[in-house]
Amino acid sequence: MLPQKRTSAKITGLQRQGLAFILMFTLVAIAALAFYTAPAAARGTPNSFADLVEKLQPAVVSIHTEQVIKSRARRDLPPAPEGMPGGELWEEFRERFGKDEEEPRRAQAQGSGFIIHSSGLVVTNHHVIADADTITVRLNDEREFEATVVGSDARSDLALLRIEAGEDLPVVSFGDSDKARIGDWVLAIGNPFSLEGSVTAGIISARGRDINASAYYDMIQTDASINSGNSGGPIFNMDGKVIGVNTAILSPSGGNVGIGFAIPSTYAQVLIGQFEKYGKAKRGWLGVSIQPLTEAVIESLDLDVEEGAIVSEVTADSPADKSGIQVEDIIITWDGKPVEGSRSLTRLVGSTEISKAVKVVVIRSGEKITLSVKTGELAEEKAEEAEETKPNKREKPQRGLVEGMELSNITGEARRRFRISEDVEGVVVIRVARRSKAVTAGVQPGVVIMRVNSHPVSTPDEVKEQIEAAREKGRKNALMLVHFQGNSYHLPLRINGDDEDKD
Repeated sequence: MLPQKRTSAKITGLQRQGLAFILMFTLVAIAALAFYTAPAAARGTPNSFADLVEKLQPAVVSIHTEQVIKSRARRDLPPAPEGMPGGELWEEFRERFGKDEEEPRRAQAQGSGFIIHSSGLVVTNHHVIADADTITVRLNDEREFEATVVGSDARSDLALLRIEAGEDLPVVSFGDSDKARIGDWVLAIGNPFSLEGSVTAGIISARGRDINASAYYDMIQTDASINSGNSGGPIFNMDGKVIGVNTAILSPSGGNVGIGFAIPSTYAQVLIGQFEKYGKAKRGWLGVSIQPLTEAVIESLDLDVEEGAIVSEVTADSPADKSGIQVEDIIITWDGKPVEGSRSLTRLVGSTEISKAVKVVVIRSGEKITLSVKTGELAEEKAEEAEETKPNKREKPQRGLVEGMELSNITGEARRRFRISEDVEGVVVIRVARRSKAVTAGVQPGVVIMRVNSHPVSTPDEVKEQIEAAREKGRKNALMLVHFQGNSYHLPLRINGDDEDKD
């Protein structure tokens, strides 16, 4: 029995050692897990937004507008002469359709805004106050003031108002929307459905959204609840800075479904500053027509870049023309900022201060060239100049069939037939074979081929020579600069492949 007891005591000791080891390992594992997950827990949902809301809400306002819409007045019809046959019918007609002129109709709308200067400068959307006869700004403390428009711009959907309160007002300031990240918390404060001072929270769902709202910026997308009446109101980051101006929602029903869009503060700030200084938007102008770089264009020109914008046309006497920018230049940087594409260049130029000289880097014939461009001002409306009809010279057409295209030099008859202006030179397409690579590329009758692989062409033979030269170099595409219906652009034409052209 004694040996059995000793054996039993020995087993119990081993068990205790094993349990102690397991317990120690478990505690170490839990501590390591807690250490590993600590950073994520620190970035979780805020306990409350109350302190931030209390600080920001007084500077957010509701905006109410009224527009008088004049209705077409109806004339009062005279009574029927006494004894007139059918007089009763006339009186009935007169009663229904001829009496009482309509009163002018008053249309009302509402939106949101926020105060950016203690003197009473209020930011909102252009569409909130467009065509309004009266604009009323209601503060968070329910005081109301009539507002005047400092500046407003339909292209960007931004507006700046002024109210006179006779005292310093609470304000909010702009933040840097470029630093906002997808997943960051945001607050929206506004006036949805006349529910003034409503606060919603969410995150940034996406950046750089193009919803065809403007060529000058891309939107910030958020899932913070935004509804009718939130337009013009701010979205704030967790530092209490305005990083966007709520502008639009995507919804099949017209109500919130978690997809809202805001104008980035980095763009809004520039335009609001122009409203303060000039009373209107003043956008930068370069004077070029541009296209994005596609794989076919890159291959055709044997380029060693992936981002940029290719110049397809330069306006005479424009800033681009005066600085030496040429057709087929690839613009890769503007004022030290990378040009990611044609929309990127439009935004960069449009946001540049007027008359500011900037450095522009282009690739020309495979080499980088730095040019100095003095930014011009984009006119809101271009004056239409009447074209003088010049006598057309009678020229003998030179025809040729190239890559499924029937080509001709530009004669007077061709100019009249296809309405080609006198300043356009090249080779005109008369006909295109069905199922040809030219049709696939987008070539159609009336297109003028001005250059092939950067070489000007004026006859069908010159077009053919340049295409053959590209084919001998093993290129898959020949890049054509073409003109059609007033626009110049680049078209890559597939020249090496298994497909055969068919008439």
